[in-house]
Amino acid sequence: MLRCCRAAAAIAAGGGRGTRSTGGRRGLAMAKSKFEYVRDFEADDTCLPDCWIVVRLDGRNFHRFSEQHEFKKPNDDRALQLMTRCAQTVMQELEDIAIAYGQSDEYSFVFKKKTRWFKRRASKFMTHVVSQFSSSYVFYWKDYFKDQQLLYPPGFDGRIVLYPSNQNLKDYLSWRQADCHINNLYNTVFWMLVQRSGLTPVEAQDRLRGTLAGDKNEILFSEFNINYNNEPLMYRKGTVLIWQKVNEIITKKIKLPKEAEEKEVEVTRTKTKVVPLHCDIIGDQFWEEYPEILAEDS
Repeated sequence: MLRCCRAAAAIAAGGGRGTRSTGGRRGLAMAKSKFEYVRDFEADDTCLPDCWIVVRLDGRNFHRFSEQHEFKKPNDDRALQLMTRCAQTVMQELEDIAIAYGQSDEYSFVFKKKTRWFKRRASKFMTHVVSQFSSSYVFYWKDYFKDQQLLYPPGFDGRIVLYPSNQNLKDYLSWRQADCHINNLYNTVFWMLVQRSGLTPVEAQDRLRGTLAGDKNEILFSEFNINYNNEPLMYRKGTVLIWQKVNEIITKKIKLPKEAEEKEVEVTRTKTKVVPLHCDIIGDQFWEEYPEILAEDS
């Protein structure tokens, strides 16, 4: 019976009588079938060379998700820290990511200009990032929401954009950080009006319609005694993830000469890790402090 199955498999592969399997990779490479022409329909999605590859993912319908899971308003530290933990996991798995930036329910991952990962296929970049991030979100949920059960799987969508110059990339990240500031300022005032002034969401929207940043700052200060500039940087600036060398102290057991038993000693070692920062990336100071991010040979 087993021989019959093997023979049928050989015929289906196009070998017919007299074809023998050579085994291993060579056998797989030689296997052909009349159906293989369907590969010609695959689109060439190779990203242009010498361009920064940015994969940005966003939570799908996260307004509903945050309500169902009782996120704190206007900011929930647990949710923001979980997003960052997932982003760190993505960077650790895909080491050709030079920098990442996140705020609210989105994260942008910047792959090096010279990367050859996945032969620069856009679909591979996007699916690897989104799938790794999504599975990490579910896996680490209990570490941040200890008292809140995950009611249903979250969803994330992704897109890819190519930026040919360093200035294009810096402007993109500046855009996302400016968006973080604009949204957070609005949400901070909005939820103060709802939670502390007793306005309905519709009334709060009407109150803020047409207001500028200065108007919102004035409402926060005069009505709620809140100086927006003193709000946590994670809320106002978002989170930047970069690679940094850090010193770690570990304990090792070693056996010293003329000693009968092993002895525990502390050893310092240098390790490259993904480090979160909450800082301004719109000005030049950040890029001057970390020039290796944009280095051609990075």
